[in-house]
Amino acid sequence: MALSGLLLAAAAGVAADGPEPNAELERLLAAADTALGRGWLVAPRGLSALDLYQQALERAPDNAEARAGLAAVHRATLEAALLRARELDFEAAEALIVAAESLGLDSDSFARARSEIQTLRRAYLDSAEQETRALIAAGHFDRAEDEITDLIANGLPHARVQALRRALSDARLYGSYRPGQTFRDPLFDNPEQLGPEMVVVPSGRFMMGSIESEQGRSGHEGPRHRVTLQHGFALALTEISVAQFGEFIADSGYVSDAERIGWAQVYEPRSGRMNRRSRVNWRHDYLGRRASPDLPVIHVSWRDARAYADWLARSTGRAYRLPSEAEFEYALRAGSQSRYWWGEETPEQALENLTGDGDLSPTGARWNTAFRRYRDGFWGPAPVGSFPANPFGLHDMGGNVMEWVEDCWHDSFVRAPADGSAWVNPGCELRVIRGGSWSSTPDMSRSAFRLSGREDSTDIRVGFRVARDL
Repeated sequence: MALSGLLLAAAAGVAADGPEPNAELERLLAAADTALGRGWLVAPRGLSALDLYQQALERAPDNAEARAGLAAVHRATLEAALLRARELDFEAAEALIVAAESLGLDSDSFARARSEIQTLRRAYLDSAEQETRALIAAGHFDRAEDEITDLIANGLPHARVQALRRALSDARLYGSYRPGQTFRDPLFDNPEQLGPEMVVVPSGRFMMGSIESEQGRSGHEGPRHRVTLQHGFALALTEISVAQFGEFIADSGYVSDAERIGWAQVYEPRSGRMNRRSRVNWRHDYLGRRASPDLPVIHVSWRDARAYADWLARSTGRAYRLPSEAEFEYALRAGSQSRYWWGEETPEQALENLTGDGDLSPTGARWNTAFRRYRDGFWGPAPVGSFPANPFGLHDMGGNVMEWVEDCWHDSFVRAPADGSAWVNPGCELRVIRGGSWSSTPDMSRSAFRLSGREDSTDIRVGFRVARDL
C-alpha cells in the first residue's frame, strides 16, 4: 500500500474488526510522526503532521507525545518559513508563518522568525527596487515592468511602486531625462566642446492654430485641431547664437546662403526700411555691423539652419533636427491657449523682446503699431536669454527673432499631422517660420501666427533653434 494510503488508514483509526481506542491513538501518532519526517507539516489537508497530531489530541487531550509532536511541527514550520524567505518565496513563507502562529506555541520564537523574514523581505525589496531602476535606466522597459509586478506581489509599499511606475513612464517618454531638465551634449572630436543647452519638453496635447474669433487671425492658422505629442523631446533653451553658429562654420567649413550670394538685407534706422547690403552674412547684426557673439544668429536661411542641425547630429551622435511646426507652437504656448503665451493683452512686465510703444530706435523713432505701455529696452535683437523663460523653461519663444521650423508651408491645417510630426512634401520650396520678433506687430506676435519663406531666403528678423529626440 502507498504511504498516503497507510496514512489514511491510520487517520481513520478504524479496522474491520474494530481496534481498541489505544490502537487508534497509536496509529494517529505513527502517521503524524511519518508526516513530520516527510516534511508534511501543514499540508496536505487531513494528512499533515499538524492535522494528525491535533486529531490525536482530540482523542487524548493530555497525550505528551502529541503535544511534543505539535511543538516539533511549530519549530519545523518556522524553519521552513525562514528557508522559503531565504529562497525569496515570501508568499509561501507568510503562509507557513500564519500556520505556525495558529498553534499558539512559543510566541517568542515565532516573533523572532517573523522579524527575520521581514528583514529578508526588506533587503530583497530594496535590492530588487534598485535592479528595477537599473533596468529602466538601461532601457529594458518590458523587463522592468515584470519586475514591478513581482515587487507588488512581494509587498513593496504603494508609494514606492508608484515612484517606480512614474520612473518607467518618464523613461519611456523622455529617455534618461525628466521634464524641465536641461543638458548639453559633448561633441565627439572635442568632448570639452558642448552643444547648445537643451530643455526637456513634456509630452502632452494641445489645440493648434487659432479660433476664428481671435483678433488678428489669418485663414492659414486653421482649422484649429488637436495635436498629441506622445513622447517628450528637447528644445534649445534659446535661439542659436552667433558664437554657436560660428563653431559650426569653423568645424565644417560650411558656406552660408548669404555668403554664397554675397549680400543680405539690413535695417536702415533713418528710413526705417530694410535695404540690401553687400558682404553681410551670419557674422553681422541687423544693422550690418559685426554681431556680438551672444546675439541670435540672423541672415541665415532654412538650409543654413538645417545644415547646423545636421552637423550637430553628426558631431554628437544624437538625433538633432529642426523642430516641427507643431512642436514649436506647443512649446511656445507652454500649456496656454490664449492669444499670447502670457495672456490676452500686453504683458505686465518685460517678458519678451517685442514692439513696445516705449522702445526707441537708434534715431529716436517709435513703432507705429506696438504693444501699449510696454518697453523692453531693445530695438533690434537682444542677446539670447535676456528675458524670463516661459512655463516650459524656454527663452525668446514669442519674441526676439522668428524661427525656422522643419515643415513645408501649407495654406491651412487641413490633413495636418495630429501627432506633432513635421508636415513635409518632397520638393517643397517654402518652409514655415514661427514665433514673434523684435519688430513684429501685436497681431504677428500671437502664438498661432505663421509665415512662409523660401529655403534659401534670409532675414534680419529670422533665426532658429534646434530640437532633439530623446
